[in-house]
Amino acid sequence: MRMIGKAGKAAAIAAIAALALTACGRSDTGTTSGSSSGGEAFPKGSSIGVALPQKTSENWVLAEQLFNDGLTKAGYKPDVQFANGGVSDQQNQISAMITKGDKLIIVGAIDGAQLGTQLKQAKDAGATIIAYDRLLLNTENVDYYVAYDNFKVGELQGQALLDGMKAKKPAGPYNIELFAGSPDDANAKVFFDGAMSVLKPKMDDGTLKVLSGQTSFEQAVTQGWKAENAQKRMDTLLAGTYGSAALDGVLSPNDTLARAIITSVKAAGKPIPVVTGQDSEVESVKSIMAGEQYSTINKDTNALVEHSITMVNDIQAGKKPEINDDKSYNNGVKVVPAYLLKPVIVTAENVHTAYVNDPVLGPITKQ
Repeated sequence: MRMIGKAGKAAAIAAIAALALTACGRSDTGTTSGSSSGGEAFPKGSSIGVALPQKTSENWVLAEQLFNDGLTKAGYKPDVQFANGGVSDQQNQISAMITKGDKLIIVGAIDGAQLGTQLKQAKDAGATIIAYDRLLLNTENVDYYVAYDNFKVGELQGQALLDGMKAKKPAGPYNIELFAGSPDDANAKVFFDGAMSVLKPKMDDGTLKVLSGQTSFEQAVTQGWKAENAQKRMDTLLAGTYGSAALDGVLSPNDTLARAIITSVKAAGKPIPVVTGQDSEVESVKSIMAGEQYSTINKDTNALVEHSITMVNDIQAGKKPEINDDKSYNNGVKVVPAYLLKPVIVTAENVHTAYVNDPVLGPITKQ
């Protein structure tokens, strides 16, 4: 459990209350975890379902390959599906996995609140459900959650924004704008709340100013995590608010949106502000090396998939998988036992060492 000061604790409680009202996200309350048997042991050669969302970023595409390769190597029959047709497509895919007899289903949801019927069907059929990267909401029918610590991701992004602006201009105040992810992704608000736990005190004391006035999650969202939506909003903000005012920084929740924001700023003929990101996408890592995007977050998909398969192996053998957080992720109905990996901030200072073991980024960052 992280230690926070009184002001930060009050803000966190307020954020948690808001999350509870919308039945999603991180909760630091002492809520008792819902019952979770973890499913039954099953034969080693069984089919394992992996329901992934749309191919909106590089990490999802990589996850498909890693799950296919890793599950096959571990002796299972992988059943990996992308729901590029949307929520109804994912619902149908999970139903098909149940009919096929998949003994365990790993779900990276498009919309974690829209799969309740299918998850109940899966549990009634005796399958174990692991939420992958995104929490499954408003349902008892999820056994485990495996992800990076998404609140910490937001904290790292908020601090990177402050650090980057201070490095460029030691004394404030600073003008910033806020972007968030897609409202149908349960992680998006957790990222935003983590960042705001760092930024809101500086907004309150006048160090940070959001000249557009758009400071709420609802005002900052980017539907579908689409680059064109972020670029259009940035175009509007620049034209309507930053005619003569300087823009010092932009909180961007991921790399795809960060590059869209930078594209908008360049098109407007303005200096590139400090822009955060996430996912360590190749073009954004190159942008950091070139001195444009300020930061990204390294959430190694290899490690996330590897631990997911470790959980599959434990469940297959009738063992309870290792968890390291049993109180933080309340999905609105139960607190889901979670295994959280640690995210790492990457800037120009450590970009040449952060990816030494990454087969794609390692060679690039050695240049």
